[in-house]
Order: sequence, then C-alpha cells, then structure tokens
Amino acid sequence: MPTSIRWDTDLIRRYDMAGPRYTSYPTAVQFHDGVGSFDLLHALRESRKALRSLSLYVHVPFCANICYYCACNKVITKDRGRALPYLERLEKEIELVACHLDQKQVVEQLHFGGGTPTFLSHDELRRLMKCLRTHFHLLDGNLGDYSIEIDPREADWSTMGLLRELGFNRVSLGVQDLDPDVQRAVNRLQSLEETRAIVEAARTLQYRSVNIDLIYGLPKQTPESFARTVREIIALQPDRLSIFNYAHLPERFLPQRRINAADLPAPGDKLAMLHDSIEQLTAAGYRYIGMDHFALPDDELAMAQEDGSLQRNFQGYTTHGHCDLIGLGVSAISQIGDLYSQNDSDIARYQNTLDQDQLATCRGLVCNDDDRLRRAVIQRLICDFQLEFTSIEKTFGIVFRDYFADVWPSLEQMASDKLIQLSDTRIDVLPAGRLLVRSVCMLFDRYLPQQSTKRFSRVI
Repeated sequence: MPTSIRWDTDLIRRYDMAGPRYTSYPTAVQFHDGVGSFDLLHALRESRKALRSLSLYVHVPFCANICYYCACNKVITKDRGRALPYLERLEKEIELVACHLDQKQVVEQLHFGGGTPTFLSHDELRRLMKCLRTHFHLLDGNLGDYSIEIDPREADWSTMGLLRELGFNRVSLGVQDLDPDVQRAVNRLQSLEETRAIVEAARTLQYRSVNIDLIYGLPKQTPESFARTVREIIALQPDRLSIFNYAHLPERFLPQRRINAADLPAPGDKLAMLHDSIEQLTAAGYRYIGMDHFALPDDELAMAQEDGSLQRNFQGYTTHGHCDLIGLGVSAISQIGDLYSQNDSDIARYQNTLDQDQLATCRGLVCNDDDRLRRAVIQRLICDFQLEFTSIEKTFGIVFRDYFADVWPSLEQMASDKLIQLSDTRIDVLPAGRLLVRSVCMLFDRYLPQQSTKRFSRVI
C-alpha cells in the first residue's frame, strides 16, 4: 500500500478548497426530515435478519467548561445532577433499539464520545455499561474494540482503572495544544503533566491503544510553538495521532465567537505547522493514514490500510466498517445498511420524545443506487489512495468512464498537475496528492455543486 506523502506547496495552493470530510456519503448535509423512527425500526429488523455485527456509538453531551474552538454537540454545565435524567432516557433508547435486534449480533466496536463521557460519575458509568451489556452482546476481555474519549482534566488513575474494568481498551485524549498562551485563548488550560499521567495510566493498565488529538490553526499558535507541542506529544508515543485543521466558522458555532480572529495564524503559518508536523511524525516512524490521521506501523489502522480493508464511517477511519453503526444519545447518527438516521440534536426534545416511549430519530437519508456507487468510489479513494475501476464496474454494472464522463476532464487536469495518476483502468493518488485526497473525492460528490462551501472546513 502507498503510505508516503510529498509536500507540494503549489499543488496545495491550487487544490486547498473547502469541502466535506466524507465520514459518510452522502454527507449529513443531505439528511432530511422525511426519515423517522419507522425507517430506523425497519433497518434494525433487516440488520437482525442478516445477523450483522454491530458498532455502537454513545453520545454524552455534557462538559463542565467550554472550549471556544469546539464544534461538537454539547451542553455546558457544572451541575453533575443533569447527567442522571439524561442517563435514564439513554437507557430507554437502548431498550427500544435492542428489542429489534438479536443477541447473536456481536458488538465488535463501542465508542463513547461527547462532550465529555467522564462527566458521568463512576456509578453512572457502571450503570450505563451494565445496561449496554444487558441489552447487547458485548464481548469480554480484549476481544472487542471498545474506546472512550477522555479529557485529561476530567480523569485520574481511578477513572482509568474503572474504565478498564468496564471493558474499555482504547482511549482518545483531547489535547489540542500544550502552549499556555494558546490554551488561554481557547479556554482550555491543560498541563503536559495531566496528559502524561493519563497516558501512563493507560499503559500500566494495558489499554490496547492511545490516540491523541491536536489542532493546528488555533489563536496564538506559531509554527515554533506548535512544533514544541508535537515534539512533546511524540515523546508520549501514542499509537495514533489526529492533527486537525481548525475551521473558524463563528457564524455556525457560537463558542467560536469568543475567539479573536486577529489572533488566528496566517494561512502561510498554518501550512508551515502542518508541513513541520508531517516531518516530525514521519521522522518518529508514524505513517500517514489520511485525512489528518497518523499511526504507528503496527497499529491496526496502518495494517488495515496495507491489506486494503480500511474503511471510513462517522467515527472516522475504522476496521469495522462492515458493522451496522447504531448511534445512541442526543444528535447521534446511525448507519444501518443503506439508511442514515440521526437523533434530535436538542437535548430537551430528545428526552421528551423518549419519555413518550418513542425513538428520537428526526432526520436521515436512504441511499439510492447512485449514492451507493459514489460512496464506494469515495471510500476506496479516501482509504486506499487508489481505485480499480473493474471492481466498481462489476459491483454496480456500469462502465466507469462513461458513468463519470462529466468529471473525466477534471480528473485529467488533476493527472496533468501530478495530483493523481489516471489510466483507463484506475486512479492512483500520488504522494503529492494524498494530503488533498478530499479534493479528488469531491469530484464524485453529486450533491456538492448545489451546496454552499461555507458549511465546510478547508482541505488543509
């Protein structure tokens, strides 16, 4: 599998445009209120008939403090008492969903996200996991791929011990930046020592994997300060690293209005941060998986990319894309067969709906034949950096060049620019084009021409 990337400033300037991250195709922008709980129940029954394996996502929206850069669905509160009423509705949703599934359907993957999942008390976390184990077939030991997002300011050794006891074997730590000036500018004060303590706990308690999230492009950042952060994080030796581009969209995300736009780094400095980070990580032995993600060569994502089994869904790159993904909690998204469905993003409406013993599904989409075809094309490009036309042609009964005749001139231009290599049988994304793979995928997005790019972050 191709794993190298090459920095080409001119190519980046020409193809660094705003566009989707393709955790799904069609993207969530296409969801509509014509999809409801009846569609979800039908999809769950089809999943049960096929006895497909499951991936569960559980959304815990609460945070004690607001991070100004955050674009997640969250509830900011210091009142820990708000967790229990939410937990009670979450348990109701678990019961309503699980009764349409079969206990033989194994939960291969479980992920708690947020918000801050450890906002829940130890007793509440125990209660939630007990409910999940009662209603779903969770695996024991290290057989499952069970992860949780951790705010190192909201966890300690006892928390890490509890989570390990409950069955979690992967952790993802939000760090973003270690520079105190940057942390003050985004209202997230978090020391290196706090982060190191959680990483050491994870190693001692034999968690299988540690992921750390960083963000470049935050206020007060400089290429020099961010390079120091990356250097300190590499010293912790996480198995995976995600280095995200901060998208400043204050018109969409209210907390970002507290960021002084004058403090944001210039575009040239942002490029330098990414370039330097790639060099640092490559020198430390990390591989570029794609779309902001890096992993050590013996990590499961890196190995899956090598053997062509890597996939992508709402949880990002995954080795469990064959599973039906069931989202639980406010705003959570499910992907079951050809159905995408999303719960209400308003916590009051979410809870009120479940009080009436109804699922909180409020929008979604059912994929048609064209959606499935384009989804397969985008999936392979974004995961493998290459696409064999014959596999698409056999699966969908088309002639690739004829079906995509409208985008062929653009593909030829990308080939001329050395972003891709194009032949009559395949596309290969070249090393200089791999940072820009989203731009290649966007050519195959039928809905994109009708959408405002203001909704999306830039590729780089």
